[in-house]
Amino acid sequence: MAPQKLLCLPSLLLPLLTLLLPQADTRSFVVDRDHDRFLLDGAPFRYVSGSLHYFRVPRVLWADRLFKMRMSGLNAVQFYVPWNYHEPEPGVYNFNASRDLFAFLKEATLANLLVILRPGPYICAEWEMGGLPAWLLQKPKIHLRTSDPDFLAAVDSWFKVLLPKIHPWLYHNGGNIISIQVENEYGSYRACDMSYMRHLAGLFRALLGDKILLFTTDGPEGLKCGSLQGLYTTIDFGPADNMTKMFALLRKYEPHGPLVNSEYYTGWLDYWGQNHSTRSVPAVTKGLEKMLKLGASVNMYMFHGGTNFGYWNGADEKGRFLPITTSYDYDAPISEAGDLTPKLFAIRNVISKFQEVPLGPLPLPSPKMMLGPLSLHLDGNLLAFLDFLCPQGPIHSILPMTFEAVNQDHGYMLYQTYLTHTVSEPTQFWMPNSGVHDHAYVMVDGVFQGVLERNMKHSLLLTGKKGAKLDVLLENMGRLSFGSNSSDFKGLLEPPILGQTVLTQWLMFPLKVDNLVKWWFPNQLLKSSHPQTPSGPTFYSTTFPILDSGGDTFLFLPGWTKGQVWINGFNLGRYWTKRGPQQTLYVPRPLLFPRGALNKITLLELENVPLQPQIQFLDRPILNSTMHKTYIYSLSAESASEPMELSGH
Repeated sequence: MAPQKLLCLPSLLLPLLTLLLPQADTRSFVVDRDHDRFLLDGAPFRYVSGSLHYFRVPRVLWADRLFKMRMSGLNAVQFYVPWNYHEPEPGVYNFNASRDLFAFLKEATLANLLVILRPGPYICAEWEMGGLPAWLLQKPKIHLRTSDPDFLAAVDSWFKVLLPKIHPWLYHNGGNIISIQVENEYGSYRACDMSYMRHLAGLFRALLGDKILLFTTDGPEGLKCGSLQGLYTTIDFGPADNMTKMFALLRKYEPHGPLVNSEYYTGWLDYWGQNHSTRSVPAVTKGLEKMLKLGASVNMYMFHGGTNFGYWNGADEKGRFLPITTSYDYDAPISEAGDLTPKLFAIRNVISKFQEVPLGPLPLPSPKMMLGPLSLHLDGNLLAFLDFLCPQGPIHSILPMTFEAVNQDHGYMLYQTYLTHTVSEPTQFWMPNSGVHDHAYVMVDGVFQGVLERNMKHSLLLTGKKGAKLDVLLENMGRLSFGSNSSDFKGLLEPPILGQTVLTQWLMFPLKVDNLVKWWFPNQLLKSSHPQTPSGPTFYSTTFPILDSGGDTFLFLPGWTKGQVWINGFNLGRYWTKRGPQQTLYVPRPLLFPRGALNKITLLELENVPLQPQIQFLDRPILNSTMHKTYIYSLSAESASEPMELSGH
């Protein structure tokens, strides 16, 4: 009888093995608190990750940047999801083209990178309004990042769209997302509303389930208000910080489990008017090696910075308003143009001491192109294009209204009124209570008078006859992304005053400049004579061919002052040559038409044009040439010596 039983054994085991195999193959990413480590599919695991933001890199270049990260030895990529990038209007969602974050997740999978996701709702990231949609401010009394019912209703609505789309991409569901951050450095926000944090945690659990690892991250000062029981606590710090002290502080909030630095700074952001930030290679690699020796998991912020194209840059408020540059190069291991830097090779060498790095040659720098100088021709003063810039016509109000009140998220708005009496002597035109957010370009009867700047310059001297037209073009330089507890409304927040007269009866023109550049300018609708030496907001353009396949390049604007640039209708971002430090704008090769096709470049110069209105394309960037280094510090000697805080993402 015994041999008979043995013969039957395989047929009995087969159904049993069929039941057991899915369990043995179950994907999981969990915290092993007994051994202070992560477990990936049951095996000890440590991630060495880098930050890259899909919204700062043209979609056609995603695969290239992710491949370079993997070849550097990374096994994960960390990125944010900016709410305002995907819900431009309430209930209107965009996950197409450059906003297709699921295509980005797929590219990360192809690059063999796991994903650490940071969906907000607030992300900071030096991004416009920290990723929160400007339309939230249409309710002026809203309290952002709190349990204010208006804010929570908007957050709930957004996450009920986003998180179900994320659910299939969770690691245990077969995707590549191993962990998800709840909010972002909430401890740095002075509200400290734990009901809000508990609401978010409950929402994430309800929509994503119990298996996904949820975490928080904060700088050392923010752990008290940023951490929450049930969410895994991690910390942020850079090479200059005392690592032993930082991790000891983390252990007070997370006594057991792996040590995690969620933002180890490889560089730093840039503000207009200050020097380009750098972090030395030895400082970055020394700190990284020390953390890896401790067995910590590390995410390097940033590994590739990218670019704040268009109007997407944010701003900080650290004693003054500090708008962030167009370049988000960040002195990162992969440069803004996607090239591998000495910092990357040094980091790769450190990683190789602790885990295998992919074999094979690392990519060479992309081809670069020089072109020019090219002369630009005058298209006309901005005021001449009002019918095209604001085809729906102006909005009338006794007192000026903010951008938010008229549903203008980005860019520019023109405020127009008429003088009610003659002002023959130079008279102060001023804004009470720092009411200019952020830059005002003032014209009387079309003649440029000067600039008012938030926190910096509050008044001009004007003259004019009764009935003279007063135009004030307001520029949104980026809503606060960090450093403030208040909503950052844009435009004229107070009615301007001329002498002692409060100016009323305003026409407001919300300007669609991008539409004009993309759709109207190619038809050259306006043909008229122009002044020889124009000043104030003025359009310039030219066309140019590229005779070969071309390459990445950097637009240099010597002698120009401040403005916005478009190439083939694509908004490259702001330039501020006079202020610096950034002197060139990165132009990715895919934006240019190669082999003889005509490319078109359009400039909106807001202040003063050089005597020779020319531009050049260079084969390398200039990111550290501040023309007036002391200008931004002129508020007080005290602010000049203030060290910048190393947190706030």
